[in-house]
Order: sequence, then C-alpha cells, then structure tokens
Amino acid sequence: MKGPLAGLMQQAQRMQEEMKRAQEEIARTEVTGQSGGGLVSVVMSGRHEVRRVAIDRQLFADDAEMAEDLVAAAINDAVNKIAALSQEKLGGLTAGMNLPAGFKLPF
Repeated sequence: MKGPLAGLMQQAQRMQEEMKRAQEEIARTEVTGQSGGGLVSVVMSGRHEVRRVAIDRQLFADDAEMAEDLVAAAINDAVNKIAALSQEKLGGLTAGMNLPAGFKLPF
C-alpha cells in the first residue's frame, strides 16, 4: 500500500499503540475524590475500582444520611477526576492526524 492511505494507516497504528500505553497508564493511576471539606475521601483507580474510603467517624454520629450523601459525592468526584485525566491523556492523540470532519477511528 502506497501513498496517503498508507501514511494514514501507519499513523493510525502508531496512535493505537500510544492509546494503549496511555490507557495502561490511566489504569495504574489513583485519584482521590473528596466531599464535605475532606470529611469523606475515596481513593479510586483509573479502572474505577474503589481502593480506600475514609469517613470522619463523627459524621455518622451526627447525621448518617448526610454521610451517605457525602460518600456518593466523593465517589462522583473521583469518577470525574478519572474522566478528566482520560481526556487529558487520550484527547491529544488524534491532534496530529489530518482526519476528515466527523471521521471516527474504530478504536
């Protein structure tokens, strides 16, 4: 295969390899989501696995329902941080390719 299509295919292959490396790096990364000014924190992997949860014990004694809400908020904060990290790491991979508008690669 020669010409522009061959070059595009080579670029796509390189991009796929870079994307795989970036996804592996994201999977190894841990982020901490927090809520309630640090009363609740959740450590989550890039694979969305919750590794640790820390909750201020007094929070349960004062208001168990609020504790539940803060746990959910901390998890959502961690998920949003992973999404932002993924966008940062993976978003620039197609920047160098001259793809037609609306063109989506199969990976």
